[in-house]
Amino acid sequence: MRHTFTMEYWRDEGWYVGRLKEVPGVFSQGETLFELEENIRDAYDLVWSDTTSSPIPAGAESKLIEVEV
Repeated sequence: MRHTFTMEYWRDEGWYVGRLKEVPGVFSQGETLFELEENIRDAYDLVWSDTTSSPIPAGAESKLIEVEV
């Protein structure tokens, strides 16, 4: 399955640095824009595989909380 995300990027001391706007924690860099895109995909794969490989323990609960923003 393929998803489309927004990659925000900028230049920093000769490097392209970027993140996936819709997926917190997915950041990377590259010497070219193409390399940044490849690295962002790899970072996404690492984050996604990490969240899917950690099973939720039996009996886990959830609760809505408020956070000051």
